[in-house]
Amino acid sequence: MAVWTPADIGDQTGRTFVVTGANSGIGLEASRELARAGAHVVLAVRDTEKGAKAAAEIGGDTDVRRLDLADLASVRTFVADLDGPVDVLVNNAGLMAIPEKRTADGFEMQVGTNFLGHFALTGLLLDVVTDRVVTLSSAAHRMGSIDLSDLNWRRRRYQRWLAYGQSKLADLMFAYELEHRFVAAGSPLRSMAAHPGYSATNLQSRTESVQDAVMGLFNKIVAQGPEMGAQPTLYAATVPDLPGGTYVGPSGFQEISGPPVPVGSTVGSHDREVQAALWDLASELTGVTPRIRAGASS
Repeated sequence: MAVWTPADIGDQTGRTFVVTGANSGIGLEASRELARAGAHVVLAVRDTEKGAKAAAEIGGDTDVRRLDLADLASVRTFVADLDGPVDVLVNNAGLMAIPEKRTADGFEMQVGTNFLGHFALTGLLLDVVTDRVVTLSSAAHRMGSIDLSDLNWRRRRYQRWLAYGQSKLADLMFAYELEHRFVAAGSPLRSMAAHPGYSATNLQSRTESVQDAVMGLFNKIVAQGPEMGAQPTLYAATVPDLPGGTYVGPSGFQEISGPPVPVGSTVGSHDREVQAALWDLASELTGVTPRIRAGASS
């Protein structure tokens, strides 16, 4: 079986991709390859100055728009200001293992940014998405569990890595549930998920703890670069006949590195009852009820 690389991306001219967190790391590399393939890429970033620098580095047909996923008002403004259809939405931005913080809406910062912000963004954009939604999870979903009674860590003692694991499991379960709902509605839209393996990005330098130094060492010894880390995202976003509900990750040992292939996930991530309950809870918390139109493609 041939190894997939970004050289296999077909001509994307005339197609629009929205990539969150596109100014650095995996989002930057994915955006670079999409623009190289001719796509119009909307760099959805919290810091537009950094976004402008990234756009200049990428070249091609890009547009920089401000989006703070930790603020639902910013999410709504971003959607209201976005022009025209979106072929592919890439829910890439994220935080990892940070100290306990709260979003503008009072959510625990990791679940609020990684999951709830993207849930709201997706729900508000569905009317203009024409092809697929790709949501970034992580191998860390395997250490996560969904606490529907305390998703935002108000009663539990905060544990940064378990909070991260919960947020990435929530991302994956959201991607699966979105696909179930597309199928049930007879929609041609597709929902994919991807994870980058262990990739050296700035995520490993934001824990505000001694772990930054430890992970910095691992980055030099174990991790693959962001160019390789972006490949599962690009595969999930561009392979034309990829079935909805596919989860893509690296093909190497323990899915740490290597070319992208469809991969599996935990039994718990496929729990349909929890997927549906998580969807309902996210809708309640964000005030966004995603509308999936039967047979809709634009």
